[in-house]
Amino acid sequence: MQAKKRYLTLFSAGACLILLFCFGGIQVPLSRGASRRDDRSLAGYRPGARWRHFPGSLQPFSPREQDDHNEHISPRQKRDANLGVYGGKRCRMESCFDFSMCKKNGFKVYVYPQQKGEKMSESYQNILSSIEGSMFYTPDPGQACLFVLSLDTLDRDQLSPQYVHNLKVKVQSLHLWNGGKNHIIFNLYSGTWPDYTEDLGFDIGLAMLAKASISTENFRPGFDVSIPLFSKEHPRTGGERGYLKHNTIPPYRKYMLVFKGKRYLTGIGSDTRNALYHVHNSEDVVLLTTCKHGKDWQKHKDARCDKDNAEYDKYDYREMLYNSTFCLVPRGRRLGSFRFLEALQAACVPVMLSNGWELPFSEIIDWNTAAVIGDERLLLQIPSTVRSIHQDKILSLRHQTQFLWEAYFNSVEKIVLTTLEIIQDRVLQHTSRSNLMWNSLPGGLFTLPQYSTYLGDFPFYYAKLGVKPYTKFTAIVHVVSPLVSQSQPVMKLLVAVAKSQYCAQVIVLWNCDKPLPAKHRWPVTSVPVIVIEGESKVISSRFLPYDTIPTDAVLSLDEDTVLSTTEVDFAFTVWLSFPDRIVGYPARSHFWDGNKERWGYTSKWTNDYSMVLTGAAIYHKYYHYLYTTYLPASLKGMVDQMSNCEDILMNFLVSSVSKLPPIKVTQKKQYKEPMMGQSARASRWADPDHFAQRQTCMNKFASWFGTMPLVHSQMRLDPVLFKDQVSILRKKYRDIERL
Repeated sequence: MQAKKRYLTLFSAGACLILLFCFGGIQVPLSRGASRRDDRSLAGYRPGARWRHFPGSLQPFSPREQDDHNEHISPRQKRDANLGVYGGKRCRMESCFDFSMCKKNGFKVYVYPQQKGEKMSESYQNILSSIEGSMFYTPDPGQACLFVLSLDTLDRDQLSPQYVHNLKVKVQSLHLWNGGKNHIIFNLYSGTWPDYTEDLGFDIGLAMLAKASISTENFRPGFDVSIPLFSKEHPRTGGERGYLKHNTIPPYRKYMLVFKGKRYLTGIGSDTRNALYHVHNSEDVVLLTTCKHGKDWQKHKDARCDKDNAEYDKYDYREMLYNSTFCLVPRGRRLGSFRFLEALQAACVPVMLSNGWELPFSEIIDWNTAAVIGDERLLLQIPSTVRSIHQDKILSLRHQTQFLWEAYFNSVEKIVLTTLEIIQDRVLQHTSRSNLMWNSLPGGLFTLPQYSTYLGDFPFYYAKLGVKPYTKFTAIVHVVSPLVSQSQPVMKLLVAVAKSQYCAQVIVLWNCDKPLPAKHRWPVTSVPVIVIEGESKVISSRFLPYDTIPTDAVLSLDEDTVLSTTEVDFAFTVWLSFPDRIVGYPARSHFWDGNKERWGYTSKWTNDYSMVLTGAAIYHKYYHYLYTTYLPASLKGMVDQMSNCEDILMNFLVSSVSKLPPIKVTQKKQYKEPMMGQSARASRWADPDHFAQRQTCMNKFASWFGTMPLVHSQMRLDPVLFKDQVSILRKKYRDIERL
């Protein structure tokens, strides 16, 4: 009996071994003579496979191999593992960008010289001009951190007349190309009929893309930059202001939701626009499409075309745009659309219907604060969705559209500079901007992180942080005349300013050709008086960001200014409430001369003003840094050559940043030109060419800014009891009325 049990056990074990061997459970070691290629030629062999693969077995639904190591990979990693339309699909800053090229000279951008015979579109020329006119540009490739092609890559549609042929060969022949490393390629259109892929028609290698209508599938986060689609008429500089002129409460307009555009009858992008008629009601939801586009549209027309075309012609697009609360922005043949920028400018809240579109500058802009992100699959829910948005939210969305339009989108220059600033933040991560800097006034282009990364060091964020500016100021007195006697106006000015309870110190900027006076010749004051020789004795040196300025506020003074201590105190208390503006005494204005078709400058006493001269004004010291680093050398050089207009240029700068006028405080008659009759002969204000130069400056500055940033105002701030029929003893600034 025991023998039978042993035989039965051995038989069972043998049978199990045979079964395991047949189904691949046991791998038989190959002899040493067997090659590895023979091993891999076995049917169904895969390293680590546990089951034999039979030719007739079912294939998995996914074309990918179902290896164990893929089970815990995220969807984005799986997507990155597949090759996309770009060769460097897996590129990120850490892997495809050489940071060492930016260490020595900082973030500098080199533009390749234009090659003879190469055609270039006006839009691409505007992009290159914007780069060459920026503070990032360098003509020396050895100093560059980033490179931009002079070959026009904007339109890569093979059917377009702007298409550049043989771009692959031309790019590869560039001696600095280096596989595309540290290069950026600008593109607005890619692909062609019928599929409109995002392929540019040449290998971009390791280059970054600044591309319009880019999909989230092909967008490389933290490497590429999504830019808006803009037309060839988009201005190079300046750009128009937004169309929101005043706050309308409640914020509802004539129409709730509008759209007017092409209806694609067939092909990519046709599904959404073909379905718009389902939600069109001809009342407050007006969604109009036309079939009349293209040469052979009649061949493809359907039963709705004639009705759609007739209704399309009844409405004026601009009238609809400016009188609607929401504007639909559906995809076209490509993901992006011109309607996007048009809606932003018109303060019409964009309703996005373009699934898979990586929105412009999505890395820095929170689009949930300025747009409604819809889903093409849920088109029928769009009207009820926008109707449910509260009017407070609508007003907030509308204001944000205006901010974003003016900060980043209203000119080619701002689109280009925003792109470069985003890349600079990646390169110099330790000084990158915060989300608040990008998404609130005045925007990332005017809050330079090289100055500071702390929001409280800028004049724009005190209210958001719940703090106030430092309640002291530093006076900077600009001196160009030699010190002859103790009775000179500058000596009296120093004493009056130093007596202010808010004065921390006085800096005398000595821009006189004579040697510095001895220390004992300056008046004795209760606060420090520091004398600094001006750099190169030029007038712009009064706006240098001196390290010796410890306060937030700067009181800028000319040597012949007449101010009392009371006037200084009052002006400073006003500035504490308006730290982002210029606050001061002598005011001037600008106007448009229709006969000469140019801007004019006037010093006449009128009912409005647009400038406060820096001969007696208070502003934040950050504007010294902006004046020095943001403005081009050409403007500052012109100012220094003429020794004139530096005050006008500072007003242009501050108004372009704040979008607000300066603030004029109580003015006395003595401020009428010239401020000091005794020194008028020696003053530059007595120069007969002085006024003509200032007229020229106005137009030169407006040309560089691309628009007129100065804003008129009719507001003057006086002490509360100023000129009131009450006892002088009740008044805090009683001395002002006696002046």
